[in-house]
Amino acid sequence: MSRTRPLSTLPLAAWRARVKEWHEVTREPGLTALLILESFMIFLIVPLTSMGLLPAFILSLLYLLLVLTILTVTWHSPLAAVAVFIAFILSPVGTVLWREDPSPLTQWLSGGGRLLAISALSIVVARVVFGPGRVTMHRVQGAIVLYLNFALFFFIIYRMMEVLQPGSFSNLPHSGREYGSGAALLYFSFSTLTTLGYGDITPVHPLARSLANLEGVIGQLYPATLLARMVSLEIAHRRQP
Repeated sequence: MSRTRPLSTLPLAAWRARVKEWHEVTREPGLTALLILESFMIFLIVPLTSMGLLPAFILSLLYLLLVLTILTVTWHSPLAAVAVFIAFILSPVGTVLWREDPSPLTQWLSGGGRLLAISALSIVVARVVFGPGRVTMHRVQGAIVLYLNFALFFFIIYRMMEVLQPGSFSNLPHSGREYGSGAALLYFSFSTLTTLGYGDITPVHPLARSLANLEGVIGQLYPATLLARMVSLEIAHRRQP
Protein backbone atom coordinates (compact mmCIF):
# COMPACT_ATOMS: atom_id res chain seq x y z
CA MET A 1 0.00 0.00 0.00
CA SER A 2 1.56 3.29 -1.14
CA ARG A 3 1.87 6.22 1.20
CA THR A 4 1.88 9.88 0.31
CA ARG A 5 5.29 11.29 0.99
CA PRO A 6 5.59 14.60 2.82
CA LEU A 7 6.44 17.67 0.74
CA SER A 8 9.95 17.80 2.24
CA THR A 9 10.88 14.47 0.63
CA LEU A 10 9.23 15.06 -2.76
CA PRO A 11 11.38 15.85 -5.80
CA LEU A 12 11.43 19.48 -6.85
CA ALA A 13 9.27 18.87 -9.94
CA ALA A 14 6.62 17.01 -7.91
CA TRP A 15 6.65 19.70 -5.24
CA ARG A 16 6.11 22.39 -7.87
CA ALA A 17 3.26 20.37 -9.38
CA ARG A 18 1.54 20.12 -6.00
CA VAL A 19 2.03 23.83 -5.36
CA LYS A 20 0.56 24.67 -8.76
CA GLU A 21 -2.38 22.36 -8.13
CA TRP A 22 -3.02 23.94 -4.73
CA HIS A 23 -2.93 27.37 -6.28
CA GLU A 24 -5.46 26.43 -8.96
CA VAL A 25 -7.77 25.14 -6.23
CA THR A 26 -7.45 28.20 -3.98
CA ARG A 27 -7.18 30.99 -6.58
CA GLU A 28 -10.87 31.51 -7.27
CA PRO A 29 -12.02 31.16 -3.61
CA GLY A 30 -9.20 33.54 -2.66
CA LEU A 31 -10.40 36.13 -5.16
CA THR A 32 -13.98 35.72 -3.93
CA ALA A 33 -12.83 36.22 -0.33
CA LEU A 34 -10.83 39.27 -1.40
CA LEU A 35 -13.88 40.82 -3.07
CA ILE A 36 -16.02 40.19 0.02
CA LEU A 37 -13.40 41.59 2.42
CA GLU A 38 -12.77 44.71 0.35
CA SER A 39 -16.49 45.42 -0.04
CA PHE A 40 -17.11 44.74 3.65
CA MET A 41 -14.30 47.07 4.69
CA ILE A 42 -15.13 49.91 2.26
CA PHE A 43 -18.90 50.01 2.54
CA LEU A 44 -19.48 48.92 6.14
CA ILE A 45 -16.47 48.83 8.49
CA VAL A 46 -14.95 52.20 7.56
CA PRO A 47 -18.27 54.12 7.86
CA LEU A 48 -19.17 52.42 11.15
CA THR A 49 -15.68 53.11 12.53
CA SER A 50 -15.92 56.77 11.53
CA MET A 51 -19.26 56.97 13.39
CA GLY A 52 -17.67 55.52 16.53
CA LEU A 53 -19.85 52.40 16.44
CA LEU A 54 -16.89 50.05 16.09
CA PRO A 55 -13.52 50.08 17.88
CA ALA A 56 -10.52 51.02 15.75
CA PHE A 57 -8.85 47.61 16.13
CA ILE A 58 -11.62 46.02 14.01
CA LEU A 59 -10.38 47.96 11.00
CA SER A 60 -6.79 46.90 11.72
CA LEU A 61 -7.84 43.26 12.06
CA LEU A 62 -9.72 43.38 8.78
CA TYR A 63 -6.69 44.94 7.13
CA LEU A 64 -4.57 42.02 8.35
CA LEU A 65 -7.06 39.52 6.91
CA LEU A 66 -7.07 41.48 3.67
CA VAL A 67 -3.28 41.27 3.39
CA LEU A 68 -3.33 37.51 4.02
CA THR A 69 -5.98 37.11 1.32
CA ILE A 70 -3.92 39.22 -1.07
CA LEU A 71 -0.96 36.92 -0.44
CA THR A 72 -3.16 33.93 -1.29
CA VAL A 73 -4.14 35.50 -4.60
CA THR A 74 -0.67 36.78 -5.58
CA TRP A 75 1.74 34.22 -4.14
CA HIS A 76 2.04 32.28 -7.45
CA SER A 77 3.79 35.39 -8.81
CA PRO A 78 7.03 35.59 -6.78
CA LEU A 79 7.63 39.27 -7.53
CA ALA A 80 4.07 40.25 -6.54
CA ALA A 81 4.19 38.13 -3.38
CA VAL A 82 7.49 39.70 -2.31
CA ALA A 83 6.05 43.18 -2.97
CA VAL A 84 2.98 42.42 -0.83
CA PHE A 85 5.16 41.00 1.97
CA ILE A 86 7.37 44.11 1.95
CA ALA A 87 4.23 46.26 2.00
CA PHE A 88 2.90 44.28 4.95
CA ILE A 89 6.08 45.16 6.87
CA LEU A 90 6.33 48.80 5.78
CA SER A 91 2.74 49.84 6.44
CA PRO A 92 2.48 49.05 10.20
CA VAL A 93 6.09 50.09 10.84
CA GLY A 94 5.45 53.41 9.11
CA THR A 95 2.22 53.90 11.08
CA VAL A 96 3.96 53.28 14.42
CA LEU A 97 6.87 55.56 13.51
CA TRP A 98 4.43 58.25 12.37
CA ARG A 99 2.74 58.24 15.76
CA GLU A 100 6.11 58.56 17.50
CA ASP A 101 7.70 61.01 15.05
CA PRO A 102 5.36 62.57 12.46
CA SER A 103 7.44 63.32 9.38
CA PRO A 104 7.19 62.99 5.59
CA LEU A 105 9.46 59.93 5.70
CA THR A 106 7.30 57.96 8.16
CA GLN A 107 4.15 58.92 6.26
CA TRP A 108 5.71 57.74 3.01
CA LEU A 109 6.65 54.44 4.64
CA SER A 110 3.07 53.84 5.79
CA GLY A 111 1.28 55.02 2.66
CA GLY A 112 3.93 53.67 0.30
CA GLY A 113 3.57 50.19 1.74
CA ARG A 114 -0.17 50.17 1.09
CA LEU A 115 0.28 51.54 -2.42
CA LEU A 116 2.82 48.81 -3.13
CA ALA A 117 0.42 46.07 -1.98
CA ILE A 118 -2.51 47.41 -4.02
CA SER A 119 -0.33 47.89 -7.11
CA ALA A 120 1.04 44.33 -6.94
CA LEU A 121 -2.44 42.89 -6.45
CA SER A 122 -3.90 44.99 -9.27
CA ILE A 123 -1.25 43.84 -11.75
CA VAL A 124 -1.91 40.18 -10.96
CA VAL A 125 -5.69 40.63 -11.14
CA ALA A 126 -5.47 42.66 -14.38
CA ARG A 127 -3.68 39.72 -16.04
CA VAL A 128 -6.62 37.52 -15.13
CA VAL A 129 -9.25 40.04 -16.21
CA PHE A 130 -7.77 41.02 -19.56
CA GLY A 131 -5.94 37.78 -20.39
CA PRO A 132 -7.10 35.26 -23.01
CA GLY A 133 -9.84 32.72 -22.31
CA ARG A 134 -13.57 32.65 -21.92
CA VAL A 135 -15.56 34.97 -19.67
CA THR A 136 -16.06 33.33 -16.28
CA MET A 137 -17.32 34.39 -12.87
CA HIS A 138 -13.70 34.38 -11.71
CA ARG A 139 -12.87 36.98 -14.35
CA VAL A 140 -15.91 39.11 -13.42
CA GLN A 141 -14.94 39.05 -9.74
CA GLY A 142 -11.43 40.14 -10.69
CA ALA A 143 -12.84 43.04 -12.70
CA ILE A 144 -14.80 44.26 -9.67
CA VAL A 145 -11.77 43.93 -7.39
CA LEU A 146 -9.68 45.89 -9.87
CA TYR A 147 -12.29 48.67 -9.95
CA LEU A 148 -12.33 48.87 -6.14
CA ASN A 149 -8.54 48.95 -6.13
CA PHE A 150 -8.52 52.07 -8.30
CA ALA A 151 -10.54 53.91 -5.66
CA LEU A 152 -8.36 52.59 -2.82
CA PHE A 153 -5.16 53.53 -4.66
CA PHE A 154 -6.23 57.15 -5.12
CA PHE A 155 -7.67 57.29 -1.60
CA ILE A 156 -4.25 56.44 -0.14
CA ILE A 157 -2.60 59.13 -2.27
CA TYR A 158 -5.22 61.70 -1.26
CA ARG A 159 -4.73 60.87 2.40
CA MET A 160 -0.95 61.17 2.13
CA MET A 161 -1.36 64.54 0.43
CA GLU A 162 -3.69 65.83 3.14
CA VAL A 163 -1.29 64.72 5.88
CA LEU A 164 1.84 66.09 4.19
CA GLN A 165 0.14 69.17 2.78
CA PRO A 166 -2.83 70.10 5.02
CA GLY A 167 -5.58 71.96 3.21
CA SER A 168 -5.20 70.05 -0.07
CA PHE A 169 -8.95 69.34 0.14
CA SER A 170 -11.71 71.61 1.36
CA ASN A 171 -14.58 70.71 3.70
CA LEU A 172 -12.80 67.74 5.29
CA PRO A 173 -13.46 67.02 8.99
CA HIS A 174 -10.53 68.30 11.03
CA SER A 175 -11.11 66.26 14.17
CA GLY A 176 -12.97 63.25 15.53
CA ARG A 177 -13.22 59.66 14.44
CA GLU A 178 -14.18 60.43 10.84
CA TYR A 179 -10.96 62.39 10.38
CA GLY A 180 -8.84 59.59 11.83
CA SER A 181 -10.46 56.84 9.77
CA GLY A 182 -10.11 58.70 6.48
CA ALA A 183 -13.74 57.92 5.67
CA ALA A 184 -14.32 61.32 4.07
CA LEU A 185 -11.46 60.94 1.60
CA LEU A 186 -12.51 57.38 0.80
CA TYR A 187 -15.98 58.73 0.00
CA PHE A 188 -14.39 61.46 -2.16
CA SER A 189 -12.31 58.88 -4.04
CA PHE A 190 -15.34 56.75 -4.91
CA SER A 191 -17.49 59.74 -5.88
CA THR A 192 -14.66 60.87 -8.18
CA LEU A 193 -14.09 57.42 -9.71
CA THR A 194 -17.80 57.01 -10.41
CA THR A 195 -17.97 60.68 -11.58
CA LEU A 196 -20.86 61.40 -9.21
CA GLY A 197 -19.18 64.61 -8.08
CA TYR A 198 -21.46 65.77 -5.27
CA GLY A 199 -19.19 68.76 -4.65
CA ASP A 200 -19.22 68.68 -0.84
CA ILE A 201 -15.48 67.86 -0.78
CA THR A 202 -13.30 69.53 -3.40
CA PRO A 203 -9.58 69.34 -4.22
CA VAL A 204 -7.77 72.64 -3.70
CA HIS A 205 -4.11 71.79 -4.24
CA PRO A 206 -3.16 71.72 -7.97
CA LEU A 207 -1.74 68.19 -7.70
CA ALA A 208 -4.89 67.02 -5.90
CA ARG A 209 -6.98 68.44 -8.75
CA SER A 210 -4.84 66.68 -11.35
CA LEU A 211 -5.12 63.36 -9.51
CA ALA A 212 -8.89 63.78 -9.20
CA ASN A 213 -9.10 64.43 -12.95
CA LEU A 214 -7.00 61.32 -13.63
CA GLU A 215 -9.20 59.18 -11.39
CA GLY A 216 -12.31 60.49 -13.15
CA VAL A 217 -10.84 59.61 -16.56
CA ILE A 218 -10.01 56.08 -15.34
CA GLY A 219 -13.52 55.75 -13.95
CA GLN A 220 -14.91 56.56 -17.40
CA LEU A 221 -12.53 54.49 -19.52
CA TYR A 222 -12.23 51.33 -17.41
CA PRO A 223 -15.87 50.11 -17.71
CA ALA A 224 -15.87 50.78 -21.47
CA THR A 225 -12.53 49.00 -21.99
CA LEU A 226 -13.62 46.11 -19.77
CA LEU A 227 -16.91 45.66 -21.60
CA ALA A 228 -15.19 45.69 -24.99
CA ARG A 229 -12.67 43.07 -23.80
CA MET A 230 -15.35 40.83 -22.31
CA VAL A 231 -17.42 40.94 -25.51
CA SER A 232 -14.40 40.16 -27.70
CA LEU A 233 -13.40 37.22 -25.48
CA GLU A 234 -16.91 35.77 -25.51
CA ILE A 235 -17.16 36.12 -29.30
CA ALA A 236 -13.77 34.45 -29.73
CA HIS A 237 -14.84 31.59 -27.44
CA ARG A 238 -18.09 30.98 -29.34
CA ARG A 239 -16.26 30.91 -32.67
CA GLN A 240 -14.05 28.08 -31.52
CA PRO A 241 -15.05 24.68 -32.99
